[in-house]
Formats: sequence, C-alpha cells, structure tokens
Amino acid sequence: QVHLVESGGGLVQPGGSLRLSCAASGSIFSIKDMGWHRQAPGKQRDLVATITSGGNTNYADSVKGRFTISRDNAKNTVYLQMNSLKPEDTAVYYCKAEARSYIASMMNDYWGQGTQVTVSS
Repeated sequence: QVHLVESGGGLVQPGGSLRLSCAASGSIFSIKDMGWHRQAPGKQRDLVATITSGGNTNYADSVKGRFTISRDNAKNTVYLQMNSLKPEDTAVYYCKAEARSYIASMMNDYWGQGTQVTVSS
C-alpha cells in the first residue's frame, strides 16, 4: 500500500505562483515515475508534468516555461512549482506515483486525493 498526500493548493491571482508538494508513504519498495495531472470541471484529466527516478522531465505544452517539476527521492516527495499562473490553470491537481509496494509484486499507479488550484482576480 502506497499513500500519497498532497498540499499547497489554494487561490492565487493571475501571474502569481504556487508550489504543490506530494509525499508518498507506506510500504514502499520503490518509486519509478512521478507526476502531476489536473482536471477542470466538466473536462478530462490531463497530464501536466512527469519526472523519472533519474530526473528526466516532461511537460504539457500549456505549462512549458511556467511550471517546474522536481523530486526528492530520499523523502519520496514530488513538487510542482507553478509560476505565471493563468485562469486556464484552474483545476484540481492530482499527484501520481508509479510505485511498487512490499505487498504487490509489480508496479502500480497510485493517486493523491487532489488539491484545488484556483487562479482568479
């Protein structure tokens, strides 16, 4: 069992910044890729950014140059620094980790509970 806990969401004005964090806990054997997804009301969940265990990153075109994903492997934590926020960034942001627990014999995707990010003036 792997549990992801997110924090850092909130209300911010356009052009502002916000930093999200997500810490994994539980019977973790290993964590491979980690990432962030977001879902606006009435829309599908979209990938925002991913980061491999080696530090390779990938971003959605809509956030390139504005968002930065990073991780601390020692703390099993992934971060999302969001700058120059736009109203279009408003969504529930979900943390995801591809991990293996001591209970399961293979890798599985684990999701956080989601944290609301609202960009409005």
